[in-house]
Amino acid sequence: MVKDIGRILRAEPSVTLLRGRREGLEVAFAGRDLEEALDELEARLTERPSFYRGASAVAGFGASVPSTEQFNRLRALLEAAGVRLRGLSGSSQELAAIAGREGLEFDAASPPEAELERRRARRSAGEAQLSDAAQSLVADFAGARKDIAVRRRRGEASVPRLRESEPARSAPPPLRAVETAPATLYHAATLRGGQVLHHTGNIVVVGDVNPGAELVATGDILVFGRLAGIAHAGAGGDETARIYALELAATQLRIAAFIGAEEAPADGGRREPEVAVAQGGRIVILSLERAGDVPQAGAPA
Repeated sequence: MVKDIGRILRAEPSVTLLRGRREGLEVAFAGRDLEEALDELEARLTERPSFYRGASAVAGFGASVPSTEQFNRLRALLEAAGVRLRGLSGSSQELAAIAGREGLEFDAASPPEAELERRRARRSAGEAQLSDAAQSLVADFAGARKDIAVRRRRGEASVPRLRESEPARSAPPPLRAVETAPATLYHAATLRGGQVLHHTGNIVVVGDVNPGAELVATGDILVFGRLAGIAHAGAGGDETARIYALELAATQLRIAAFIGAEEAPADGGRREPEVAVAQGGRIVILSLERAGDVPQAGAPA
């Protein structure tokens, strides 16, 4: 069973064995078992028999040297897939001799140690020089790393956290309930008989209030028109509430617990704007000019 698993893994295509380059294909044998790599190459080429046709390839062996049979098999596999073997690449002189004998190009790859040194030198040359400000940041980060290391040796967290049992640094300000003034209901239409407006606050009607209509408010009542229905201001017990109208001809007036009935004027002429107030235990109707001189109920005389 172990042999079967090894055979399956060897038959699985590798993504690094055969790779495309700008000038063609590269077959990478370096650091691999040549027999297993050839089996893998055969599987790759068999999966897509016409995909690589017309391309040229360079086989890279690194420090390895193929035998005559391995080299012949490599060339046969590539030719069967329509791929021309253009050259060899590696660090061995024997591989260079094979390339010369077969009429192929040869690319002398650097030994791994030399290639590593070359890459380090190129990386060092490309490093940017840090400014004084940047160097100070490097020192700050080094200090932070040292502090984290000390915390970890003591068994503490890298960043201190506030425990749930610890009290808050400052208590939030207490909440307070803010009382708001009663809102005003604005009604721009005439109220016909049978219609009723009840509101917690003031009521303003722009229009007439016909007989049979009713207004009830916990605050003031203002009618920009003829008030001929029932009006009850200060319904919550506010004796300072008032009732205003351009023509005050109500069938009944109420302010808090006081009740009064309006009588039609004797001459039947048009009346001036008036206001009804509670005064002396009863409802008094005054002209708008005089209403400002009368103290409201509960106010000092």
